[in-house]
Amino acid sequence: MDWFTLGNMITRIRIGQKASTPGFSRTVIRRPDGLFWVGGIWSGQVVQLRDFLFSDIWTIYDDEETEQWLEFRSQVEQKEREMIVNQFEDLRD
Repeated sequence: MDWFTLGNMITRIRIGQKASTPGFSRTVIRRPDGLFWVGGIWSGQVVQLRDFLFSDIWTIYDDEETEQWLEFRSQVEQKEREMIVNQFEDLRD
């Protein structure tokens, strides 16, 4: 099991994957429209980057809910790559 800091987790998590802190005290899912809390009092809400998250470590995983997001994964990742490339190309011009 690999562990990531918040910043590394955000760059590595893919559409439909979940990330949890040790003991699953905090769990998020990446959907095409953002990063959302799973379970707890914030369930379904967009994740806000608050100070306590910066000191957590996270593991990323797929589970039974991942499959419903797979069709979006490649589309979103392709669009993200295109947008990044376009930004770099704009800077070179």
